[in-house]
Amino acid sequence: MKAEIKLESRIISVKELLTFPNLKLPVYQRPYKWQERHVQQLIEDINQFKTKTAYRLGTLVIHKDGTEFNIVDGQQRTISCLLLFKAIFSIFEIKDPILKKDIDHIASTLIDFSFTNETSQSNIANNYLVACRFVANLDEDFIRFFIHHCEFIYFEINHISEAFQFFDAQNSRGKDLEPHDLLKAYHLREYSEDEDKNKQNDVTDWEAYQSDKLAKLFAEYLFRIRSWSRGESGFEFDKNKIYLFKGVTVGKIGDYKYAESLRILHHYTDEYNSSYHRQIDLNIKPYPFQLDAPILNGRRFFEMISYYKKIFDLMLNELQENTRLNGISKRIMSIIKSYDGWQRTGDTYVRTLFECALIFYIDKYGMHQIDFAIEKIFAWAYKLRLEYYAIQFESVDNHVLHHNLFLDIKNSYTPQEALRRSIEINKSRKREIKEIEAILKQLYYI
Repeated sequence: MKAEIKLESRIISVKELLTFPNLKLPVYQRPYKWQERHVQQLIEDINQFKTKTAYRLGTLVIHKDGTEFNIVDGQQRTISCLLLFKAIFSIFEIKDPILKKDIDHIASTLIDFSFTNETSQSNIANNYLVACRFVANLDEDFIRFFIHHCEFIYFEINHISEAFQFFDAQNSRGKDLEPHDLLKAYHLREYSEDEDKNKQNDVTDWEAYQSDKLAKLFAEYLFRIRSWSRGESGFEFDKNKIYLFKGVTVGKIGDYKYAESLRILHHYTDEYNSSYHRQIDLNIKPYPFQLDAPILNGRRFFEMISYYKKIFDLMLNELQENTRLNGISKRIMSIIKSYDGWQRTGDTYVRTLFECALIFYIDKYGMHQIDFAIEKIFAWAYKLRLEYYAIQFESVDNHVLHHNLFLDIKNSYTPQEALRRSIEINKSRKREIKEIEAILKQLYYI
């Protein structure tokens, strides 16, 4: 068992980072993978917090190897900060003489890296142009805040074995890098000052959830539904995809037209539930969440996760036991967890696809025409199981992107319209699963 690494920490500014002597990227580092949206989000976050005393950008873990300082963790943000500074230095005309002196000093001692990986080279070239586009619309307050008040928590490791141990822990199995934990930290920052009591309760509820179950809820359901309903791939939920669960903060939304309905829903829900009438009828109403709707940061995010955790925990089990379903729908809900081979990896991908689509439908239309919805979604999802001998997640993802039932549901106003998609099942099927085929024959799909 590997010994726990004990690290001493201190705070360094972006200015210190950018002028760090002998800062290197070791050979075991992965390529630079940040995309345009990540750089844009970084700039927007800095701009949002520039009136604060400081803004924490993340962690920088360094392995000191003689006179060289190798980046173990923090590479992506370090390179992005470097690109942002180079864009500032190249195109921004600074008038404040003190700030200009700071910028010139940093530029004269600026860290530099060489990149041979094509992925890194391409992303660096693209993200530099992104930074240039945004820098043109910034002001000197942003630049001053960026170099002096944006900070990293700095850790230093002296032994290479500890560096590899830390690198492996952070990038392969470290719980502190779980995407849902990063989202927790982000949304806790977005609480308003008068919500401290709610904040403590929400943290307590969140910590009561098992981490692996939260990870499953996000990765297999919430992330895939939000991605597929946008027409995007649902492959691999990681920390670079958490932007899907960052929304708008009610007290900070600009006077945009789309924001008016969000403010009305947010404040009216609170007003309704705090009315003295609720003390009589006990008719508490949750915020009207929708799986593909804009997310409200802070308290509403935690309420949303609690709401959908209950939905996914209960809904599918309740459907199996629902006495109001017709015979075929009942059989479908039973067979997806009982036919021979239903627990194979590929079969679990298909079943999760079915469950995601069904929950997305119910989230929008409730139980209206639920039998027809179960039958149609079953045919749409399980045609894959018959047409492929071995199913990888890529097969499921491509099926959604080319035959996107999630977009049908999202863009429709009635259940009838949402379920109009034609479904054809290939006659030269790779798998024979009699229970599935029997239902599809009864429904006239084969």
